[in-house]
Amino acid sequence: MRPAAKLARRIARLVGLVAFVSQSAWAQQALRDAQAVTAEYVAAALQSNLALQGQQLEVQRAEAALRAARARFLPEVALQARYTRADGGRNIDVPIGTLFNPAYQTLNELLAAQGEPPRFAAIPDTSIPFQREREQDTRLTLRQPLYQPAIAAGARAQRELLRGATAAEDALRRQLRRDVTVAYLNWLMALRAQAVLTATREVLDENLRVNESLLRNGRVTEDQVLRARTEQLGLQQQQRAATSQVDQARHYVNFLLNRELDTPLEDARVPAFEATGTEPDAAQLLVTAQSRPELTQAAAQAAAAKAAQRAARAALLPSLALGVDAGTQGESWQFGPGYNFATASLVLSWKFFDGGANRAELDRARLAARRAQLQQDAVAQQVNLEVRQATDRLAETSESLSTAEARATAARSVLRIAERKRDAGSISQVEFLDARNAATSAELALNVNRFELLQRRAELDFAAGDTATPGTP
Repeated sequence: MRPAAKLARRIARLVGLVAFVSQSAWAQQALRDAQAVTAEYVAAALQSNLALQGQQLEVQRAEAALRAARARFLPEVALQARYTRADGGRNIDVPIGTLFNPAYQTLNELLAAQGEPPRFAAIPDTSIPFQREREQDTRLTLRQPLYQPAIAAGARAQRELLRGATAAEDALRRQLRRDVTVAYLNWLMALRAQAVLTATREVLDENLRVNESLLRNGRVTEDQVLRARTEQLGLQQQQRAATSQVDQARHYVNFLLNRELDTPLEDARVPAFEATGTEPDAAQLLVTAQSRPELTQAAAQAAAAKAAQRAARAALLPSLALGVDAGTQGESWQFGPGYNFATASLVLSWKFFDGGANRAELDRARLAARRAQLQQDAVAQQVNLEVRQATDRLAETSESLSTAEARATAARSVLRIAERKRDAGSISQVEFLDARNAATSAELALNVNRFELLQRRAELDFAAGDTATPGTP
């Protein structure tokens, strides 16, 4: 058999393999559906992703802060005990004897002159210690706020912060679903491109071998061999790049799943589909997107900032609290009359002047509330922009799919014609390789376009607030 005819038949078989790989071969293999595999990876990511775990801790922290804010409504009961030993201290000398003894002495002298006995004894000076050498004070205290507006405002702010943290967790879950879906589709796309290049490599290896044989037999010139080797080396570069893309995509998927980056991924079957040609209703999608947790989070943050503003305003108002103390005092721990005590107090506090600190804090809270409102408006605009951009990108990719399929079909037809001409010896090697390059390029472009359409669907599902696992056909 002539080398040219043998090469033509080999090329025909491998060209069919390229088309087979890019279109239907993967669907015929015993692979699970991509939707099922993606759902498993999403579930694994929701269990193990580090960013999501961090946000869950933030929700728990917000719950604890809310419990602490609500606890301020309840009375506070505490046991306080103090024991003191003192050496010296505050003693006050009262000169009672110095003041009264002269008068007593005069009275005694008058009584003695009348023949009566003295009646008034001398009084010593007195020293009163205002600090005992030993002293204990043990009491139970109860403090109950009766009117403190700042407590209610603080609890309301913490409740809104908890709502915002929960919404942030929901938003992160949705984003994680989208990222895992898009990353896995990227890996499948790179894997399919690698398979197309691998099938093409067999064609170029055989082409180089035949041209070297023809050169040795004097049938072609050396430039044909050099061109065949150039094509082979160029394809090797493409294969290295494709392998790197497969590895990078696998690493990113494993990173989202919080596992070793080199952990193998499961291949999956992506069913063939056609673009519907019908554009999604952008107005309806904008309505659906209003349920996105990002908007809930922004609204909760704005409400929390307003509650903080009310708390700062409440600091300018008076507060009223009840205080009850009961216990025992003395030089030793004893109970009974002379030792036990009990007090009850109403404490009114109203700060009239603090150098403008409370007013400044109120201004700061007012500005923070205004900033939170602006952020809420910005998030709403961003959501609308994401929906419109995702809709436009999906429509663009959907329209490009039919063009890519037509291009691939035409390139396959050109390659089949070139193969027959090559078999008949009526086409040069350069023309045949150009047809092969065009066919491979068209197949790779079609592969990219198909997976991009799946990714655009995932992005639109995310932008529109769809809570289902996005992107799978």
